[in-house]
Amino acid sequence: MIRSLYLAGPDVFRPDAHARGLELKALCARFGFEGLFPLDQDVPGHITDPAEQAAWIYRANIALIERADAVLANLDFFRGPEPDSGTCFEVGYAVAKGKPVFGYIPEHGSFAQRIRQRHPQAIGPDGVLDTHGWSIEEFGLPLNLMLSVPAPLVVGDARAALAQLLRYEEGRVPDPSCCGARMA
Repeated sequence: MIRSLYLAGPDVFRPDAHARGLELKALCARFGFEGLFPLDQDVPGHITDPAEQAAWIYRANIALIERADAVLANLDFFRGPEPDSGTCFEVGYAVAKGKPVFGYIPEHGSFAQRIRQRHPQAIGPDGVLDTHGWSIEEFGLPLNLMLSVPAPLVVGDARAALAQLLRYEEGRVPDPSCCGARMA
């Protein structure tokens, strides 16, 4: 049974990150879950070296993922046509630990379609390769297969993902570990 959720995503970089964390946690509570937001913990004041701060944040976030029953991940594009790399790591870590991961993105479409729509400057003139001549992944999935296959993706926001997670908990949707399960 899922009771607690690690709230992964680039929301920690927003100008209103602390307020956003409180909002997400309150939303989780309305659905009966405890939300664990990375910024719930402050780097101790005596740690002033940036490398030591980074290591402390890493360990603290890993501890929150370990504590959580599942991960709710904002997998929207961040600073370009890919999700936040830290969030991708957290999703992979949770999957490796056998924890269910539920992701959300803002729009329908395959990964390639979504890149073409939101980041046309990243697409080469032929529409098949990027501007550097590299292939654009096209399996009809909304994100790279390493995120789309293990993490059911909901089109919408955190509220939509939580509603779908609740349906999953009630046994009304497929097991998220089922390869390529789509939740929309």
